[in-house]
Amino acid sequence: MPFEVLTMGRVGVDVYPLQTGVGLAEVTSFGKYLGGSPTNVAVAAARYGRRAAVVTKTGRDPFGDFVRTALDGYGVDPRYVGTSDIAPTPVTFCEIFPPDDFPLYFYRQPKAPDLDIRPEELDLDAVRDARILWVTGTGLSEEPSRSATLAALAHRRKSGTATVFDLDWRPMFWPDATRARAHYEEALRHTTVAVGNLAECEVATGEREPRAAAKALLAAGVELAVVKMGPRGVLAVDRDGTAVEVPPVRVDVVNGLGAGDAFGGALCHGLLAGWDTRRTMSFANAAGALVAGRLACSDAMPTEAEVAALLRSAADDAPREEV
Repeated sequence: MPFEVLTMGRVGVDVYPLQTGVGLAEVTSFGKYLGGSPTNVAVAAARYGRRAAVVTKTGRDPFGDFVRTALDGYGVDPRYVGTSDIAPTPVTFCEIFPPDDFPLYFYRQPKAPDLDIRPEELDLDAVRDARILWVTGTGLSEEPSRSATLAALAHRRKSGTATVFDLDWRPMFWPDATRARAHYEEALRHTTVAVGNLAECEVATGEREPRAAAKALLAAGVELAVVKMGPRGVLAVDRDGTAVEVPPVRVDVVNGLGAGDAFGGALCHGLLAGWDTRRTMSFANAAGALVAGRLACSDAMPTEAEVAALLRSAADDAPREEV
């Protein structure tokens, strides 16, 4: 049976402080969580009952064992988690200064195992048949991951499936950032859905204004452009020019780092369910807001019932026009 969601790319262990509002030098206790953006997207999709797997690699170490055990516990199939000897499994630390300052410290040197995915190692049948393939900009940053990502994209069927490109711009991962746009443009030619924030859209297209960025993504070949606008909400524009703009859902922010991954898993769920664009964007927006109100990323991914409850609460709290 084909996977409903097959993600590809970054994995690691998030070591997050259990105290907020202080720097790492002052933190005295931490929590350990499964991490890595496309890995978290797979976890989020599985939380909605979707059959999910992730194509990635860990180091040959106990943290790699933790990754596999955690994935299995979340209902994500770990069969495509390989092992690389180039480096240990990555660890990521963060600082938490709500509501909008969450510095990240990546320990991925000299090169992360998840960038050692090789084209010849891919299960191309699984890649072709997955209802959604999710790839990321980070996966394009170095070889052999770049060639593997592009090989996966080129192998996709165009009918009955969605190929999602998370623009996922992390400048510290790019040895030659000036060439990033060319690689993004190549990936976009094989993509049906592109999703990114304003900075990521600018890297991919040169456009930062939301509607201009969406138009540029559509011109690059996608069928649905999703532009995350931060405090302004989300803009989605499809191939026929229909635009949907969804306002933000207000929550008390604890840690904003997992919100985008929660958005991604919920986006996959809406696409698989056949929802219209407005319903999908509203659901994904609310899922991201829920996780922003929680400490962890993978552990924090919500259920469909939790997202629906937040949407009902937001609707009840919305101001109503007097008749």
